[in-house]
Amino acid sequence: MSASFATVVSQSLSQLRQAKSPELPEFARSRVERFYTDRVAASWGGRHILRGVKPEANALMLQSNDYLAITRHPEIVEAQRQALSTAGNGMMMSAIFMQQDDEPIHVLERELAMAVRTEDAILCQSGYVANVGLVQSLAGERTPVYIDMLAHTSLWEGIKSAGAQSVPVFHNDPDYLERQILRHGPGVVMVDSVYSTNGSVCPLVEFADIANRHGCVFIVDESHSLGTHGLNGEGLVASLGLNDRVHFITASLAKAYCARAGLIACSRRFKQYFGFESLPAIFSSALLPHELAGIEAAHHVIVSEGWRRARLRHVTQRIRQGLTELGYPIGEGTEQIVALEVGSESAVMQVRDAFEAEGIFGAIFCAPATAKNRALLRLTLHAGLTDADVQHLIDAAARIRHHVNLEDWSATRRARRGLTKEAAPIVEVA
Repeated sequence: MSASFATVVSQSLSQLRQAKSPELPEFARSRVERFYTDRVAASWGGRHILRGVKPEANALMLQSNDYLAITRHPEIVEAQRQALSTAGNGMMMSAIFMQQDDEPIHVLERELAMAVRTEDAILCQSGYVANVGLVQSLAGERTPVYIDMLAHTSLWEGIKSAGAQSVPVFHNDPDYLERQILRHGPGVVMVDSVYSTNGSVCPLVEFADIANRHGCVFIVDESHSLGTHGLNGEGLVASLGLNDRVHFITASLAKAYCARAGLIACSRRFKQYFGFESLPAIFSSALLPHELAGIEAAHHVIVSEGWRRARLRHVTQRIRQGLTELGYPIGEGTEQIVALEVGSESAVMQVRDAFEAEGIFGAIFCAPATAKNRALLRLTLHAGLTDADVQHLIDAAARIRHHVNLEDWSATRRARRGLTKEAAPIVEVA
């Protein structure tokens, strides 16, 4: 960059910084102001709830969804580099126009479909797009959609997009699901295989039996089990042999696959229909060549390096056992997502600060990602954790346990009352 051009750019940026945005009309301004008064000032004490201290180089980072620790895998990085150098950004258009069977996107879709044991698959721009587009293309305004209270936000948004009737189902409660179906009639049943905030596992066999017995469409979101569960990372639906009773598998590939993409595993006949009915699919550009290359390379790593799943299971079991022995109320989950459900937003900030003082960085989940007054600190475990990392986490949790008011946590109070049903949804954006 020449000195004169740099000067012009600097002057332009200076002018931009001096620009003033127009005032919002009152109806919009009042909503913004409520955020700053009710949440930032009153609930967060003037701080930003998601801004803690800056991590040091040796901090233990438990915020990423990179469960298998492959974001920097050399095979994935090299595949993306080669794709960028040879294909650039490819054709900038909707995938609806890519109708040839030998298009790279369709070749990869068939490979992923084989892995999860379905006829075909659809790659979308994100898990959010996949879920919203799928529900919108399936349900009508009179269709009852039975959705677990802890299911991903994107599934709830799909119901809104379709104008369908949402029928919330108590978390992991097959009997309640069946009672609701008997009341409202056949519709769409939607669950997560592994739930995104507390790491609980859906009783998929029972849900599949009920959905099929009553003539319902059954959708399973495998965002947090695809790649991490099953002999080859095929997820829970395939590993449990449920493909003949699950109509659709969806997933955000921004978890174990470390890709900004979403997946719908489905029948070949539905795939053609989806392309002409799903508004998010029609009006979004297709995935780029280097994104497809990264997904394909990640898939090969996931299938071939099974030790990563074994390590993740070992780490998860050790940490969950250690935290449970220390009295942390994490019994609602079993998998690699550990929820420290504190309650109020101000209280969860204090717990976050205590862990960060020990060099451990989790992610705060609060409304709208959780129900009000059910804010939590989520610790996301991964295969890259060493034995020393595991011990450090457990030792740190032991040191701070008497300073974080465990007895007052909402999860502790609920466990004390023996409650197993969720009274309000905890959801996460996929």
